[in-house]
Amino acid sequence: MDENVGTLQFTTIGDIIKKHREQANLSITQLSNLSGVHKGVISKIELGDTKRPELRTIKAISRALEIPYQKIVAHYIDVEKRVETLKELFLEAVQFANKPLVSKVAIKLLESPQEDTYNAIEQLYLLTKNLTGTAFQLLLYKIIAQYARERGVPPYVAKSLLQIYLIERQDLKKMEDSFKAGEEILYYVDFLSQEEKITYYFRMGLQAFAIKKYKQCIELCEAGLALETTETELKARAYLAMINSYYFLDNFDEVEKHLDVFEKFRYDFVTDAAKTTRGIVKARLKKFDTAIPLLRRCLDEVSKDIKIHVVTELLDVYFQTEDMDSIAELLAREEEFLPDSPQTPYKHVSIGIYHQHKGNYMVRIGQLEAGMNSFVTSLQAYGTVNAEEEIVKCMADIFSYFSNNSKSMDLHFVDMIHQVYNNYIGKNRK
Repeated sequence: MDENVGTLQFTTIGDIIKKHREQANLSITQLSNLSGVHKGVISKIELGDTKRPELRTIKAISRALEIPYQKIVAHYIDVEKRVETLKELFLEAVQFANKPLVSKVAIKLLESPQEDTYNAIEQLYLLTKNLTGTAFQLLLYKIIAQYARERGVPPYVAKSLLQIYLIERQDLKKMEDSFKAGEEILYYVDFLSQEEKITYYFRMGLQAFAIKKYKQCIELCEAGLALETTETELKARAYLAMINSYYFLDNFDEVEKHLDVFEKFRYDFVTDAAKTTRGIVKARLKKFDTAIPLLRRCLDEVSKDIKIHVVTELLDVYFQTEDMDSIAELLAREEEFLPDSPQTPYKHVSIGIYHQHKGNYMVRIGQLEAGMNSFVTSLQAYGTVNAEEEIVKCMADIFSYFSNNSKSMDLHFVDMIHQVYNNYIGKNRK
């Protein structure tokens, strides 16, 4: 299709119709009968007297002659200036999933002499926002952002960059890159609406937590909280990310202070998250006599969606206290807490931590094959979200076992790790 757009650029619509009509051995009268288009209209199009025929006319003729419709559209875009017709062409180019045509008609819409620059950008932005499927949205938002930047229209630079960020942040393997791109929006944030600012701050805050930028998470969430006056689920989740960031910064006073506020949100996940966080804080403070029973109650009471976080904390405590029996008991309950379809980086990392703990336990009790399988599963989970720090720690555990036990690693295990590296880790570093 790219070839059709490029190689026929000096051919008119009339030339294309005439060529296909003659190849089909049809007279203008016969084509008129087949298409339902008056022969005088066809004749004027072929002669070039009608420069911009109606789109419905071109559709009827192209169907009758079996001309690939995209081929006609590519040339129609060159001559068309009517905004409403260009919008129709735009939607049809999207339907054909033809990126060159979509880009071409988008730029034609932006440059339309019938609209001033701001209105043209606004109309294309609204058209793009109403599309389904992020691939074309991403392409178009980038076109709008560049065009708005070149024409000095910062509101639509800001809006388009925000939409690009919201799409690209969904790729869990490129979280660092999309976060860095999201930071550019800070320069344009004053051009966003109140609602867009709140979305931006909270989504960036959640992502900052996911990639361990805890101080930035707190700053971003606080900026969103200062603007959001209503209770929303996004606000509650951002609040939890901020609390967890304080936790990883070892600021437990702030954790407990904000938990008191967080518990007032009325969403299903809030009670479980608050209860679990209080237990984890006690474990981090090494108040094991309080932490263990609290976390064990959480394991029995909270939803499956959050159980994995409780389990990883309990396993960590049991390793510290050398309670191998309790570790074995937890591992036997694996089906109760392993997530079926993890959606967040935090959950993928928690799954990796669980399997890393399991691997350590298995090799300690002499089940080397099972232990190595668990380590491999751990590396796969970390690799899914490109968690490099965790990958390094897991590899260190593997090599520590063989080093401490004066054993050489079997080639079978080397091959397993090599495959994981190629499939989950190496690709992310290219």
